[in-house]
Amino acid sequence: MTPQRYLLAQAYNNAWANYRLLNACSQLRKEELAEPRVSFFPSIIHTLNHILTVDWLYIGALEGNCIGDAAFDPEIPFPLLVDLDREQRAADRRLIDLCRQLDSTTIGTEVQIPRHSHIQVERADRVLLHLFQHQIHHRGQVHAMLSGTSVPPPQLDEFFPADPSEQALRRQDFAELGFTEALIWS
Repeated sequence: MTPQRYLLAQAYNNAWANYRLLNACSQLRKEELAEPRVSFFPSIIHTLNHILTVDWLYIGALEGNCIGDAAFDPEIPFPLLVDLDREQRAADRRLIDLCRQLDSTTIGTEVQIPRHSHIQVERADRVLLHLFQHQIHHRGQVHAMLSGTSVPPPQLDEFFPADPSEQALRRQDFAELGFTEALIWS
């Protein structure tokens, strides 16, 4: 598997995991989403918004149009999950499109990320790896917070085994997302 193919598969897996997590969270009442919980961020909705705003920062940087600290103003741009879900799906599509366009040259392109005191410069592949790890980290926190609600946390630690019985387990999610095995792997 080439590095480009690996990053593209990660982008699809990222979108699928966000989809599953947000679907589970959609079963919560608005009050449950905002209820104080023990984690890095104090609520489910706060953590989900953080995932999205960091996506905006890094995806924008990868696209050559980083919005810098404006990504975090306001800190919770979408207090309603329906709005957050729509925007997260849009960010996930941008990330997939970006990874689909990677080639042996663009994967090493320097990306500029404005920070408070300087412009951070990183290779595109390193920014992508950081972004995927960031998503996994904070989705895990939401997953744990869901354990303290009436909604069971969804399965998130699957990837894309080729076995047909495994493919059947994700078929409905993929249909709803517009994904196919061929789209991801070919």
